[in-house]
Amino acid sequence: MLNAKRNENSKAGFLNNGVIKLPVIEAGSFLRGVSMNKKKVLALSGALSLAILLGGCGEKAAAPSVEKTEAVQVTRRERWTGSAESYFAVIIDDLGREVRLAKKPERIVVTSASFLEPLHAVGGDVVGRPDSRTSMPEFAKNKTSIGRVYNIDVEKLIACAPDLVIVNKGMNEKLLTTLDMNRIPALVLDMKNYESVKRGIEIFAKVTGNVEEGKAYIRQLDEGIEKIVNSVPKEDKRIVILHSTGQGLSVQLDTSIAGSVAKGLGFVNVAQGMSAIEGNPDAAPYSIEMLVEQNPEIMFITSMGKIEDIKRSMEKNIADSPAWQTIPAVKNGKVYYLSQNNFLLSPGVRFPEAFREMGSLIYPEAVK
Repeated sequence: MLNAKRNENSKAGFLNNGVIKLPVIEAGSFLRGVSMNKKKVLALSGALSLAILLGGCGEKAAAPSVEKTEAVQVTRRERWTGSAESYFAVIIDDLGREVRLAKKPERIVVTSASFLEPLHAVGGDVVGRPDSRTSMPEFAKNKTSIGRVYNIDVEKLIACAPDLVIVNKGMNEKLLTTLDMNRIPALVLDMKNYESVKRGIEIFAKVTGNVEEGKAYIRQLDEGIEKIVNSVPKEDKRIVILHSTGQGLSVQLDTSIAGSVAKGLGFVNVAQGMSAIEGNPDAAPYSIEMLVEQNPEIMFITSMGKIEDIKRSMEKNIADSPAWQTIPAVKNGKVYYLSQNNFLLSPGVRFPEAFREMGSLIYPEAVK
């Protein structure tokens, strides 16, 4: 009977309209309908397992007492009992899931390096983070690595004994089932363009309890970007943004990092309206015919990989193709490579720097 009820609750908590639902974890909830002897066995086993896991995490948490390890997920009905005021924070994440935090998280793990600076800006810290192709913030350099964002090491993540995991939408949702099984609450965030970064900062401010500081920080970012945008002449420059990797080229849409910055600066992306690549809503298929037809005045190139190799490959493509030579951006030497620090992953709180970088390439006298 108990197993049947557990299975029913598990199914109800995992899926809703095909979306994985991460149940809320509340400390102080206990197994019901299980004998005390079984509880003690589970508790001792859990304490021993967690103590072993913690040996693999750079920042060790104190091994939990037997009493604390008895705390497990409450039932579906009990989980939603109580008003929002009885929780430290109630947050709607970017999967539309309502996540209720009973207390302020003290051991946060993030699955994207782009979360680090925004979280730190509102007083947050982490015990675990992924490696990064771009620069790592100083405060996070000595934190435990949980692998690369594309291949998170679940064992290392769990070993950090997190009380909150911040998951990168579109990349790491597959971790939710494992986190749920281990009673670890998670927030799923998509911090890619500037508007989503501001929303992410608001959420991080709730997580850290520094809501007013979050609002002030967002105002500071807005003012920095507004100053740059106002310094750019209003000329409706026609631009194209190519993304170059070892697998080839794609065209970046307005929803991409570089696309959102270009749009904010008042540039016209010739790719707007193009159909996105399946599985990649921020990019469209590349074709030289499209470039020739659209005749962009300016070409920005974002990249993943060694920038020297990317440049060498692009320059060879341009030199070997007469069609490339007809494009105004190429003929007039208006081809610019954007930095990976600001345009490969979300720059987060460095979005003003991304605006400044792109603007200064076109208007070096106006944008300082």
